[in-house]
Amino acid sequence: MHLNAPARTDECGETRSNPAVIGLCMVITVIEGFNLIVYGSVIPLLLEDSYLRITDQQAGLVGGLVYIGAIAGSVLAPLAAERSGRKWVLIVAIALFAFGAVITGASISIVMLAVGRFVTGFGVGGALTTAMTVARNSADSSRASLVVTITMAGIPLGGVVASLLAIPVLPAFGWRPMFFIGACTALVILAAVVMIDIPTDTAQEVAGRLWSSREKIAALFTGRGSLIALTVAVCAISNMVAWQGLNVWAAQSMIDLGYSLNTALVITFTLTGAAVLGSFFSAWAADRRGASVVAIGTSACTLVGLLGMVYLPTSMTATMICVALMGIGGHSTMNLVHTTTADIYPLPARATALGWSNGTSFVGAFLGPVIGGTAIMSGGAVGLFSTFANAAAVCVVAVCALCFADRGIGR
Repeated sequence: MHLNAPARTDECGETRSNPAVIGLCMVITVIEGFNLIVYGSVIPLLLEDSYLRITDQQAGLVGGLVYIGAIAGSVLAPLAAERSGRKWVLIVAIALFAFGAVITGASISIVMLAVGRFVTGFGVGGALTTAMTVARNSADSSRASLVVTITMAGIPLGGVVASLLAIPVLPAFGWRPMFFIGACTALVILAAVVMIDIPTDTAQEVAGRLWSSREKIAALFTGRGSLIALTVAVCAISNMVAWQGLNVWAAQSMIDLGYSLNTALVITFTLTGAAVLGSFFSAWAADRRGASVVAIGTSACTLVGLLGMVYLPTSMTATMICVALMGIGGHSTMNLVHTTTADIYPLPARATALGWSNGTSFVGAFLGPVIGGTAIMSGGAVGLFSTFANAAAVCVVAVCALCFADRGIGR
């Protein structure tokens, strides 16, 4: 399909998929994923940087600041889109996280580093929520889980690119070029967004304009909607504490277990690679069995992988299996929670609901690196995995509750 072709609508008013727009949204999230996850790849060198002199706890706090920015971006993006349109929100958001990457790479102090990560997060939060909404609104309902997965697969895929690129770049050039690479790729995708037409005539977009902002917020936070919103928040926060905490601290925790830097980076690649591959299988299952049902299994994968790292003897084989389970579970569970959230609320409130699930997920994404920094400093890698296992257990319970609510509405 041509890039400027509008999303098609069938005779019943249901939007038919627009592959070009969905593909663009995925590429946007790949660049976002690179800029988010690259920080975890460079942490070992940041901690050794005698110029910056960053401690474990400070590194965790700076790693978490990107998600504080993302919370603000994800909450404000739907409101800004109502006034200016989703295309302009995407343009501004992508420009912001490119600028943040430049600040980060050029940092000469921990304060500058923190500002760079916050600005990056603000842009990523706005772009991610908007890209997910645009992609979901450009697809028919029968492919909801697959479309959300295709879009969100960009996050770990960007992490895969960051992990692979880090292997030759970090030893040869240090950590700064990784962020400049992220900024350059963001500018390339910014040019593509400027040239493409974002459809505004889909059934979902039209429905969204029928309700005021107050009505959309009321749908989320009154009556039964408020209980579902609380459940979504617990799912998102607990899952992302473990998932993003692992993304930031995986490489350092493997070094703590005795692996070399290169081996640790390969294991980090396994984490993000398994996340990409597993998410497509979980999406296929979700479109047949229901997103909330499959989310129970994926959240259990995270818990099993973390418990394995705590209780199984340390070996390369066991480590790779456990890390793969964490990758499959952490990323897929969040995708499926987003899909359930988008479908469980009325159509006009979809963007607002996705803003809520994204915003609360970024709360967990902020807490994960910070909690991880404290845990690894006090208890090493085992303390880190034990802490995240507790968060994963909470997530399993919350996802079961969300599934119950989803099934109840379905009946």
